[in-house]
Amino acid sequence: MMESVIEGRVAIVLSPRDNVAIALKDLKSGDAVNVSIGDAKLIVKLLNDIPFGHKFAIRDIRKCDFVIKYGHVIGRAKVDIRVGEHVHVHNIESLTAVHSVCRGGGK
Repeated sequence: MMESVIEGRVAIVLSPRDNVAIALKDLKSGDAVNVSIGDAKLIVKLLNDIPFGHKFAIRDIRKCDFVIKYGHVIGRAKVDIRVGEHVHVHNIESLTAVHSVCRGGGK
C-alpha cells in the first residue's frame, strides 16, 4: 500500500456511525486498506478501484439500507453492497428519488 496524504492514511471514516470510508487517493481493487473507526481498526480488501474522494463500504449494506457518511444519511442502497465495494451513483439513490428502487419505482 502506498503512503497517504493525511497522517499515513489512504482512507478516512469521520463518524463511528458511517458505513462507508472516503478514499484519500486513488486506490486499486485488491488493496488491503487499514481503516480506523474511533479506537477500532479494521482492514478492508477493496473489490473495485476507488477513485480519490469516492466512497467504499466498510460494512455490508443491504438493499434499501441507508448509506451513512460523516454520521449522516446520504442516500439508500439500490442493491446489496459488500464490504470493499465502490459506493457511488451506480448503487445508491437519493432519499428523494422519483423512481426509487426501494419504493417499487425503479429497477
